[in-house]
Amino acid sequence: MDPRLRAELWTSWASLLRSYAAAHGLNSRHHAVVEVGAEEITLRVSSRWLRFTHETLQGSEGNQSSFSLQEDGTVKLNGTAEEMDLAAERLAREMMQSEHSS
Repeated sequence: MDPRLRAELWTSWASLLRSYAAAHGLNSRHHAVVEVGAEEITLRVSSRWLRFTHETLQGSEGNQSSFSLQEDGTVKLNGTAEEMDLAAERLAREMMQSEHSS
């Protein structure tokens, strides 16, 4: 993948995570923090986190799966492609909802 496209997709992924986490946090006592670096993006909600690298997704609960951004604007998680915005919304929602039950 072209390095400029990869950087643009990475920035877009971080932005989507930030936006959806903020939206799902509106009615929550918790808020999400998205930390962005060139090689790693971390979504934190309370004591829980999801860490994305260009090849993996790790969770604070010990789970790990394959992760990659595709040139067509999709995300591949564990070999399954999903639209980038839908994946970001789902992951942010899951993070925020699991904090409601904590």
